[in-house]
Amino acid sequence: MAAPTEAERTGATTSNTAGSSPGAASSSSRDARGLSALDESNLERSIIRRGLATPAEVEACKAYRAKLAAQAPGDAVAPAPAQSLLDVMVGAKVLTKGQMARLLQERGAGAKKLEIPGYTILEKLGKGSMGVVFKARQNSVNRIVAIKILLDGLAQNKEFIRRFEREAQIAAKLSHNNIVNAIDAGEAGGRYFFVMEFVEGPTIKDFLDKNKVFEEKDAVRIAMAVAEALKHANQRGLIHRDVKPENVILTKDGGVKLADLGLARLTGDETWGLSEAGMAIGTPYYISPEQVRGQTDVDIRADVYSLGATLYHMVTGRVPYGGDTPAEVMRKHVDPRVDLVPPDHLNTNISSGLGMVIETMLAKNRENRYTTPDDLILDFKCLLQGDSPMIAGQKPDSLEALAEGDADDYAPTTVDEGRMAEIASYVNARNQIIAALAVVLALSMVTNVLFLVAR
Repeated sequence: MAAPTEAERTGATTSNTAGSSPGAASSSSRDARGLSALDESNLERSIIRRGLATPAEVEACKAYRAKLAAQAPGDAVAPAPAQSLLDVMVGAKVLTKGQMARLLQERGAGAKKLEIPGYTILEKLGKGSMGVVFKARQNSVNRIVAIKILLDGLAQNKEFIRRFEREAQIAAKLSHNNIVNAIDAGEAGGRYFFVMEFVEGPTIKDFLDKNKVFEEKDAVRIAMAVAEALKHANQRGLIHRDVKPENVILTKDGGVKLADLGLARLTGDETWGLSEAGMAIGTPYYISPEQVRGQTDVDIRADVYSLGATLYHMVTGRVPYGGDTPAEVMRKHVDPRVDLVPPDHLNTNISSGLGMVIETMLAKNRENRYTTPDDLILDFKCLLQGDSPMIAGQKPDSLEALAEGDADDYAPTTVDEGRMAEIASYVNARNQIIAALAVVLALSMVTNVLFLVAR
């Protein structure tokens, strides 16, 4: 939790001395009884975060309230059964009436902001760069869903609203078992929301954060499921542009789901591509070289690269390229002079076949990568069957090619002096032979002419 702001600290100090009128307290008390369990839980955290009460004081008041609720309704000592935690805390002199009124006012305003018609917000799941994700219930079918709501600060900007709506529209184009599917989208009370299926389970990042290194077959199975998702997206003219461990969810039933289409793009949308020209869009540790350069012609091979970087991390415990800053990391993805450490050198338990597949995925020159997810899936299937990869195996010089960048980044080829002398010697010898043959041919022709004249 963030530390309380100066205004919050000032408000707490002022309310400790000022108090409030009995009428206001009565109204606040009625509002307090109407709070949901979720609101009350958030209130507890807010009270503790602001320093208005200690965790021990909150727990003591909760225990006392539970004791009161257990008493017989007819007991003259017991207050109304609907008494809230805030009522108890005010009665115990832990909070003042003024503090309770302000807390309820803030919670009431927050509750209005989170109201989405047809859905009941249950709890906050997380926060990203563009929105906050909540667990909710879709009331019409009694189904648990996830709702992403655009951040307040961004909801005032037309460009961010357009990007948010575009994410929902792109998600609606996809329907696949390995993709978190879209359900609904819209705007209510100035709040832009996007409803998607609720997927329960950890991400690959959760495991990597615990220093887990995946076994080869588990890693290949997961990566192949993501490749199937990319194949589906590619067939619909889409690229994800942000494949990374954080966006791959491992469901409780053993499934794999690719999430977060916030950076996804239609490959055929030239206007969109030009608007992002020169912008490095993606996550530094997993971004493709062409994304680093801000190219407008990014295609599915960029996602293949990012999946390769994710798979590399899964089986080695390390990202392909490290660095002290995002800029340094991204430079290494592009720089042909920076070699990739083969994954089977870092983890000798994985097969050379998997090493070759990953290195092909991570080719800096995209012409040397898998052209389509289909080719990649074929090699994954070979690995799962214990066979050598078919596509990557067709390129015996692939390890040298992997160190090369796209044509624009190639450095002039250099040859050492010894090699140059060898080549020059060969050329001179060839020229001498050609010259000798020419003399012999000329003499032969002269002889033939003289012979004919003599006759």
